[in-house]
Amino acid sequence: MRPTDLSRRDFLQAAAAAGVVAAVAPLGMARAAVQGGRFVPPSGWYDGQRARFRADGMGKVTGEKTFSIDIRARDMPGWPDSQSHAFLLRAARTDRVFEGITLDPLEPGLRPDVLITAEELARDGVAMVEPDFYGALLLRAGTAPVYLGQPLALLVYHDYARFRLAKRRMKFNEDGVRYGAPVQEPDRAPYGGARFVRIGGGTPVARDVFSPLKDTVLFANFDKKRSIWPVPDEAGDAGQRAMAHAEALRAELETPPEGWQVFRQRYSSQYIDPAAMEMDNGNAWYDEAGERLHVVTGTQSPYTNANHILQMVSDSHFGLRELKFHAGYTVGYGQKEHHAFPYYVAMAALYGQGRPVRLALDRWEHFQTALKRHPFDIETTIAVDFETGQFRSLAADLEGNGGGVRNFSPSVGQVAATALQSIYYFPQSDLAVKVAATRAPAAGSMRGYGTTQSMATTEMLVDEIAEALRVDPIELRRRNVFRSGMKNTQGAIPAGHLRIDELLEAAGRDPLWTERRSAKLAYDAAHPGHLYGVGFAAVQKDYGTGAEAALCQIEIGRDGKVTLRHVASEIGCGSTTSQMLVPRDHLGRPADAAEFAVVDWPDLPLTSNDEPYTMSQEDQDAAKADPHWVPRITSPRSASNSAYYFSHATREAARILFEEGLWRAAVSIWSEGIGGGQARPLVVRRENAEWRDGQLVAGGLEPLDIGRLAQRAHDRGFVTGVTVHTFNRWAWATAEFDLPGGRRLEAPIDALSLRYGDGNAQRQAADLSERGYRFLPRRRVSYPPVQRTNAAVVYYAPVATMVELAVNAGSGEVTILSHKSWMECGNMIVPELVSGQLQGGIAMGIGHALYEDMPLYEDGPGNGTWNFNRYRLPRARDVAVWTQEGQVLPPTSRDDPPKGIAEVVMIPVIAAIANAVHDATGARFRHLPLTADRIREAIT
Repeated sequence: MRPTDLSRRDFLQAAAAAGVVAAVAPLGMARAAVQGGRFVPPSGWYDGQRARFRADGMGKVTGEKTFSIDIRARDMPGWPDSQSHAFLLRAARTDRVFEGITLDPLEPGLRPDVLITAEELARDGVAMVEPDFYGALLLRAGTAPVYLGQPLALLVYHDYARFRLAKRRMKFNEDGVRYGAPVQEPDRAPYGGARFVRIGGGTPVARDVFSPLKDTVLFANFDKKRSIWPVPDEAGDAGQRAMAHAEALRAELETPPEGWQVFRQRYSSQYIDPAAMEMDNGNAWYDEAGERLHVVTGTQSPYTNANHILQMVSDSHFGLRELKFHAGYTVGYGQKEHHAFPYYVAMAALYGQGRPVRLALDRWEHFQTALKRHPFDIETTIAVDFETGQFRSLAADLEGNGGGVRNFSPSVGQVAATALQSIYYFPQSDLAVKVAATRAPAAGSMRGYGTTQSMATTEMLVDEIAEALRVDPIELRRRNVFRSGMKNTQGAIPAGHLRIDELLEAAGRDPLWTERRSAKLAYDAAHPGHLYGVGFAAVQKDYGTGAEAALCQIEIGRDGKVTLRHVASEIGCGSTTSQMLVPRDHLGRPADAAEFAVVDWPDLPLTSNDEPYTMSQEDQDAAKADPHWVPRITSPRSASNSAYYFSHATREAARILFEEGLWRAAVSIWSEGIGGGQARPLVVRRENAEWRDGQLVAGGLEPLDIGRLAQRAHDRGFVTGVTVHTFNRWAWATAEFDLPGGRRLEAPIDALSLRYGDGNAQRQAADLSERGYRFLPRRRVSYPPVQRTNAAVVYYAPVATMVELAVNAGSGEVTILSHKSWMECGNMIVPELVSGQLQGGIAMGIGHALYEDMPLYEDGPGNGTWNFNRYRLPRARDVAVWTQEGQVLPPTSRDDPPKGIAEVVMIPVIAAIANAVHDATGARFRHLPLTADRIREAIT
């Protein structure tokens, strides 16, 4: 479960309460790089069968300013041409009291035009919202820094030359910061802890004795850094019963039954930077006379950022009547989800003296401050039936390091724990996790969200178990694979047909695997001093957050052109391209024009308390009586949620538009003429309809092009526009709606409005929206019960990876010779985007396995001296660019929904490399990364 993002309604309500006109819009729309407020892709992007290139790709490669890092004041309509610049001073140590800033290192000509410290912010009433989550804006003098890299002051310059010289002078220079008395690091309690206990029934499908879904998830209290759990009691409340089961499970692992063999190992993963090519940046202008604030930045959570900016200045002396927040395209790997940087951009503008201020980090600063991937220490215990190789029990203790501010650390820990089972079924399990607060720069929601750290270790341990049992590693996996209908460690049954065993079967018969022993003998003989090895791993990862919501509107004009409006925004994965393609399944063509990151939805007026994770069942049952109420307005752009969840909303809108508009138009055309027309002698069924070569065909009837159908739909007053809202809490909400003519619509949506063609009397109704939509109150709605939140995950995407490598026996250096991956992701919307995700994810996983690492504390990035000269990323030569293969299982049906794969693709290669290095050298490695030095020390 990931935390709730701010909804559109929360944002607009907060703005209204503050008396502010507020809007969030894509950067391109702000710069008028659209046609009529809509994005229109270039001619030729779609060839009638597939996307030839990304819908947004042409603008990117021809130099359009789509990223906020490219923006200067002169690029924004209505802004002054003058451009100021700013940089932050940060703490490079935490062991002494911060006494204040000194400008002594700067000669008078390089002093800032504006210096902002915590004292100025306090004087002016500017404060960070949720400082426990983000940290304070600036540290007060007289207090010690809590973490390395903590912001101390902002310096603003009105000319670029002085800014560059001053920033260069202050870089790597601690003389600008005054420190006082030494202090001890505070003994802070962990950010959070949780425990997931499941005791299954007699069979995988039997009712569980205890599970998080059926009973409860445990959340820890703390005595300093020690987790405090309920007192075990078999007859007590749910928490006490959970602990009684957990203690019994742990005791059984210490004195296992006859025939069991217990394997226990400790693993650790490193501290990793997301290394996004676009560093944190932004440009903002505060128009003091007009009390308007304009902000341009890159972010994955624009509505939350905009709302927090409103609150940041709500009690200040800065007047604010209008806020315009523009999010550029970005690629952040989760690092830009709920990060603090946009608030510093806004803060800089407030003190810009009427000039736009650009705050853009260089790579050293980005290393110092960007949210990191949590390092984890994990101890995992697996009990195995020695004769059958069946896994009998699982226990694990995970401890993450969240750094200096809380951010998403509690949630990342929970996701790491629930993912640890990987692809295996365990009859019973006890998974405990906590995430520590330390002085390291903060960790957050980086790609993988905890699963990268936990699942890789399970795959390494399973290989070790296979070796001890003298069983083929893939065969052992197949004996224990998680199959359809089984329960996960939360007691939930995953969605649909689990096909991970098909991936294992394909990998097990691949010549790279079956011939690996003879290949090793041949390679080692032909390459003296080098050791050949093959390794394998397979994982399945969740996608979605457990409270996914989306809004989508699709319209068709008289000319047959399709227009899409959607909450989706582009963060680099190609979601805007894919969403434009989704309508073709029902409408025979992709969207011709689109609006993305849409905030305002007057055609579907909704309300929400936006508490989908925490509301009670009683509150939900009472609230749903209001047909305008939904549990959540929309979701953040994260958790690989576009392909499945956002596409569901798009697909449902397109389906309703087809069935209530185009299909009815087709039937009316086919039925024209004496005796019921050409349709009367035939059987006309909706399920026989399909689009072929741009025309609708069905059962031998006349093919009809979309232009003719659209014209008829408008003339006859059929549906020509659909707006839907969808909600998923590990299952879809469904609702029934009454349609004109006594017909009834049931669909996996929870709110609906329709627009009719000119020939419908409903077009004259008084209750229509300005754009002609009528809200249809649902007559019945079924929401997934709130207890289902404890399922933690039911949607899985599996990937398996095999790696062939060689280890230099003298240096310990690893060379990836080739790698193969097998994936199951339903029906792909854009196969090229799936391929790109797979290739990029594997490259990132190789970096995690072999190269990327940083010290956590004083010698690490928090001291401001880290860059790519010290941080080793994989290069093209490291990732076997020309010898990689990827295979995707064909879908089981044409209706298989697409799955979110943006995160899972990077995980199995990590363990596959570790297992391959063992195969090559005979040494086991349990601490990542597997650097050349570590390997050399182990084998020499």
